[in-house]
Amino acid sequence: MTSTHTLPALDVAGAAERLKKVVTRTPLAYSHNLSRKYGATILLKREDLQVVRSYKLRGAYNMIASLPQEQLERGVVCASAGNHAQGFAYSCRKKGIRGVVFMPIITPQQKVQQTKMFGEGFIEIKLIGDTFDDCAAAAKEYTLANGLTFIPPFDDLRIIEGQATVGLEILEDQSDIDYVFVPVGGGGLAAGVGSYFKNFSPKTKIIGLEPEGAPSMKTALDAGHPVTLENIERFVDGAAVKRVGETTFSICKEVLDEMHLVAEGQVCSTILKLYNEDALVVEPAGALSIAALDHFADEIRGKTVVCVVSGSNNDIARMQEIKERSLQYEGLKHYFLIRFAQRPGALKEFVNHVLGPTDDIVRFEYMQKHNKETGPALVGIELQSKTDYEVLLTNMNHYGINYTELNKNDNLFGYLV
Repeated sequence: MTSTHTLPALDVAGAAERLKKVVTRTPLAYSHNLSRKYGATILLKREDLQVVRSYKLRGAYNMIASLPQEQLERGVVCASAGNHAQGFAYSCRKKGIRGVVFMPIITPQQKVQQTKMFGEGFIEIKLIGDTFDDCAAAAKEYTLANGLTFIPPFDDLRIIEGQATVGLEILEDQSDIDYVFVPVGGGGLAAGVGSYFKNFSPKTKIIGLEPEGAPSMKTALDAGHPVTLENIERFVDGAAVKRVGETTFSICKEVLDEMHLVAEGQVCSTILKLYNEDALVVEPAGALSIAALDHFADEIRGKTVVCVVSGSNNDIARMQEIKERSLQYEGLKHYFLIRFAQRPGALKEFVNHVLGPTDDIVRFEYMQKHNKETGPALVGIELQSKTDYEVLLTNMNHYGINYTELNKNDNLFGYLV
């Protein structure tokens, strides 16, 4: 994917100087567990420890600090429901300027409060639109109408320049690196880190990671130009955009050696493992770089690998969904609509003969609550081993159980579970 085309000039050293007293220089931490698992030297660039718990502060502050004084005095605007809003808000407070943050109406209150906390009295939040696209359109209209400056989440060279300081810090801490795994949403981080490495460590392979449900950069690279995706899965919210930037795309097509997709369920399994085994709290986008290691296990053996852990803004209220998605991805949780035979002992037979000794019913609900004798039942079954699934299906077929697998029907599954 790399080429010899000239990359735009980025003043990364200048950005690092502007950011020096604002951002945390995050550690490049050796992971004992991951290094042992993959037979490699795995280093984690811990942007989850950034002052706003993500790398986004770097780009937002660098662009704001680069503006002429008259533009700063008029004020700045952004549209974001996540990490960019928090980095923007913190930047406004540090610079002592007025900022307006546009967020969709559906933004969780926790994110609104976090943004207010980082901005203190220097920002105003406007909740507008049911989708991010509506919100962003309103933000740009407001910017033009009021003569303000819009601070985009990724598609500006000053934003990319700020994110490139992640790469600068990595190479200052570890000069000999074989691979860098970096999450991709709009492409600002990948463009910045990738550009810096291509200039100062061209032998390093840069691997971009996206969630399977939002493959905007991979689609763009395959098409040769940015493409607007009609529908995306927003679960990995820090890396789920419908369209990558024009500028970020033009850089990423030159600096990314490979673009790889990671299943949302695998992201969830990674989040849980990091929490349980390493006491690390990461958001879904922050887990992408580590989740991808399984797919490159043979290639990275014996190599020095950096995984950029991009952030840790994970709402604890999401943990049940994360566990659910992980179990389904691992093949350990399955949902069925079961129409039990209308005779005494049918349910007892199912429990005693169809279920295996370690299978567990974790949900049981009749779908027609007004007539419990005749309604089909929604049954959730958790297994201890993925191989128990085929045994379960064999038993159901052997005993003539009338069932529908919901995991394989996205519409039914999304509605019922």
